[in-house]
Amino acid sequence: MWVGVDCGTQSTKVVILDPDSGRIVAQGQRSHALQEGANGRREQDPLDWVAALEGAFDEALTTSRLDPRRIEAIGVSGQQHGMVVLDEAGVPLYPAKLWCDTETREHNAALIEALGGEAGCLEALGLVLQTGYTASKLAWLREQHPECYQRIASILLPHDYLNFWLTGEHVAEYGDASGTGYFDTRRRCWHQDVFAQIAPELDAQRVLPRLIESHEPAGYIRPEIAARFGLRDDVIVSSGGGDNMMSAIGTGNIAPGRVTLSMGTSGTVCAWSAQYPEGCDPQVAAFSASDGGWLPLVCTMNVTSATTRVREMFGFDIDTFSAQVASAPPGAEGVQILPFFNGERVPMLPRAQASFHGLDSRNTTPANLCRATMEGASYGLRYALECMGPLGSAARQIRLVGGGAKSPLWRQMLADILDLEVVCPQVTEAAALGAAIQAGWCLRQRDAQGEGPRSETLKALCDRLVALDLTTHTQPQPEGVAAYRKGYADYRALLASEHGIPTGG
Repeated sequence: MWVGVDCGTQSTKVVILDPDSGRIVAQGQRSHALQEGANGRREQDPLDWVAALEGAFDEALTTSRLDPRRIEAIGVSGQQHGMVVLDEAGVPLYPAKLWCDTETREHNAALIEALGGEAGCLEALGLVLQTGYTASKLAWLREQHPECYQRIASILLPHDYLNFWLTGEHVAEYGDASGTGYFDTRRRCWHQDVFAQIAPELDAQRVLPRLIESHEPAGYIRPEIAARFGLRDDVIVSSGGGDNMMSAIGTGNIAPGRVTLSMGTSGTVCAWSAQYPEGCDPQVAAFSASDGGWLPLVCTMNVTSATTRVREMFGFDIDTFSAQVASAPPGAEGVQILPFFNGERVPMLPRAQASFHGLDSRNTTPANLCRATMEGASYGLRYALECMGPLGSAARQIRLVGGGAKSPLWRQMLADILDLEVVCPQVTEAAALGAAIQAGWCLRQRDAQGEGPRSETLKALCDRLVALDLTTHTQPQPEGVAAYRKGYADYRALLASEHGIPTGG
């Protein structure tokens, strides 16, 4: 059996995969609190992640009555970009600042300027720094909490921290490391000079984790953790990766032509590439994948978070909200929204606010406002796909995950707006499944001896273990495509008039 762990913003999930049958035989989940403050502060206590992992793992084992000694490998997926700083004893010095924390936007802007602007960032790192990345969080901690900063012995990402808890090893893999802001995504190494600009007093070789390949294990389970869960002491913990990288594996997005689109609180669009991706918009994060390739990615901050805001404003439950959306025509009778309730990452508008447009005495109805919000969030995802350049235009199929993907209405809307077929995988916990599959790949890479099942490649594992839910397969409809072509043009015109974003890119 292989275990996949996904530590997200709201909860930690554990799945146990039977690689022979391809079934998820056990699951568990525990929530953890988000600490929000003024000026965009969003933080969590890393010890809450550990407690949630323990609780979710216990639940999976208890409800399934599975013999834990059958478990061979564990893989961890974690929310990207979070900053976990530890002292010499491995104890967190400060709450983890999360991917969605925007308190460090001024520090990010200063770092971009210090690196020579957009062009300088691309030259040094292969991507342009974003406010959510780890780099500006570290610069913020140096300025705001020097007493913590001076005691830093190790800087980890969320999934790195859970790997450390499981194994005692300080390691990182290329995919998640790509989102730190001090990792060279072309050469796949820590950028010592950039790190020195962010944290001049810290020794990068001492505080940054050792980099490993995606197929390498982070280490073996610590004896006390093995005893805690009743595991064997030879269980390996794979390299793991960021949630987007694991979701790509969990949706089989490890080959050209496929795009994984996550419709959660935020939205992510990612496409696989065998080489460093050239020809993308600079807003695209040219991350490494957690399978040896690259995973250029765009993140938008407002998807189900936007629809939830408007739904709760009217006091609708989800079914009523969906009925309201369905009762309004495509285009919402001219109502449009720029749904930037949380600011926006792409386009880069961290200070933006949400705004409705085109309202008059005839079309200002709850149904139109609800539909406009769903459409506006979807237009942002089309904008993200277009930023992918050749990789976006080569897309033949969109694999959907996340809460929004459960809605047939939203799936059809997205198929029409993107003019592409969409489909969901059978296992909706794509990041946890991807972590489990990567764990098995890592195990089999270690054990591979010639021919036979122990030498199974990651592609073969994904082909066998990632199944699509054909009941969700949705094709674009000509009338919807035509209606949304105009709606998207109007959306781009609003971006230009309100925020100066050029209509052509």
